[in-house]
Amino acid sequence: MKIEHIAIWCEDLEKMKSFYQTFFNAESNNKYENPKKGFSSYFLSLSKGARIELMKMDSVEILPKNVQKQFTGMAHVAFSLGSVEKVDQLTESLASNGIEIISGPRWTGDRYYESEILDPEGNRVEITA
Repeated sequence: MKIEHIAIWCEDLEKMKSFYQTFFNAESNNKYENPKKGFSSYFLSLSKGARIELMKMDSVEILPKNVQKQFTGMAHVAFSLGSVEKVDQLTESLASNGIEIISGPRWTGDRYYESEILDPEGNRVEITA
């Protein structure tokens, strides 16, 4: 069994698509739109087969972002890059492009090497070795 995709409600589909394409080499399908429902989405494919669905619908409530406060539900998505060096390189690239780094790069107590960042809409993203 594997996770096929995760879905993220977005305020700005194009900005989110560009972020995941630029920093995680995601490949996008053509935009799906259902004007009757006010819904649009992209599926972004990653190199090892998992996908991210970015979705926008006019009726979905936009919640205030607060990185210090967490809620029940999905906490983050994690990408494994395969090496400490790649984590360091991507973290540096993200930081130099104005992306907020929450923590790391660092070794965690459970022996993961990781950085944690926020995507353009405040979703937590872990980058692991």
